[in-house]
Amino acid sequence: MASVAAMRVSDRKDLGDEQPCEGPRPVDLVHLSRFTLGDTKLEHEVLELFRVQAGIYLERLKTAADPTGWREAAHTIKGSARGIGAWSVAEAAAAAEALEGPAGKRASSALAALDGAVREAIDFIEPLLADH
Repeated sequence: MASVAAMRVSDRKDLGDEQPCEGPRPVDLVHLSRFTLGDTKLEHEVLELFRVQAGIYLERLKTAADPTGWREAAHTIKGSARGIGAWSVAEAAAAAEALEGPAGKRASSALAALDGAVREAIDFIEPLLADH
């Protein structure tokens, strides 16, 4: 069985030359393959863990009542995202983590950016998991 990165490369060949890839993918599949040493089963397990964990910790971030809970939730999402190569998610989580807590307009904007990045990554991951 091919790794997720290899599966996606073969899918890319089906697109033809008239549809170039626009910007980076929400998940860096080459990074993921290196991280899992090309073990397809492990790639899928890690993606599934990210999908579940990102949802849990995003909800914790949304309901954080204090700066510690806010930072811990953002930090967890950041680490999980870096593990699979979800760089936009990691960047948005790092920005949220750097804030002083859940209050204020900056926190609301950071949360919205992180929520969007997580949703984009999950939307990208779900078809990969369905192929398994």
